[in-house]
Order: sequence, then C-alpha cells, then structure tokens
Amino acid sequence: MRYNLFGPGSDTVLLVSRILLASLFVLFGWTKLTGFSGTVDYMTHVGAPVPMVSAIIAVVMEFVVGILILVGFYTRPLAVLLALYTVGTAIIGHHFWNMTGTEQMMNMINFYKNVSIAGGLLALAVAGPGRFSIDRK
Repeated sequence: MRYNLFGPGSDTVLLVSRILLASLFVLFGWTKLTGFSGTVDYMTHVGAPVPMVSAIIAVVMEFVVGILILVGFYTRPLAVLLALYTVGTAIIGHHFWNMTGTEQMMNMINFYKNVSIAGGLLALAVAGPGRFSIDRK
C-alpha cells in the first residue's frame, strides 16, 4: 500500500510539521523572554537596529508567533511573517560574509539553516495548518 502524503494522513504530517517548526521558535523565544537583558545585550553585540525594540520583536516573533503556529491560529499569514523574520535574523545575526575561519563556517551554517527553516515555513503557508488546528475549527 502506498502512502499518499496529500491524502487523509497529511493532516497528521502538517501537525508534526507545525510542532517541529514551532519548537525551535518557542524554545528560543522563551529563553529570550526570561533572559531579556541578555537578549538586549546580544542585539547590541550583533548590531541589530534599536536593540531594545529588536529584542521585543524577537520575543514576540519567536515565542508568541511560535505558539500561534503551533496551535494553528492564523497559520498561513503568520508562517509567511515568521519566514521573513527568519531570513532577516539570518542577515543580521549570521553575516558570515564579513568573517573568516571557524567563525565564518559556523555562521554560514546557521545562516543557511535559517534560510531552510524559512523554506519550511513558506511550505506550511502554502499547505495550510491541516485539520488539527484552530484555523480549521
């Protein structure tokens, strides 16, 4: 028997996709929220514009939007917004093109991980949240 990813089981796959994508954002968003002064310091260190505002945006995007995607609430527009945020953080936080050696390699890896995560979020925006979501209720 062949499994059809877009058949009846696709709702389960979309739920797993939301859980996997959201886990990264919720975990690190919570860390940014509970260590907020350190988050502001980090934003200053990487040269983020207006570090305090950047830190607030990071907490909202990662923790709040992450939870909303997890439960499947306004999934499509929020997945697009989070994808744009993720590419933005790659550019601001992982500018490997200005680095050399090990630091360059580590930041290049993280840059392209962000780009890949953005791709997953865009795919989720196209596919939708699936049946197991608030959007479908």
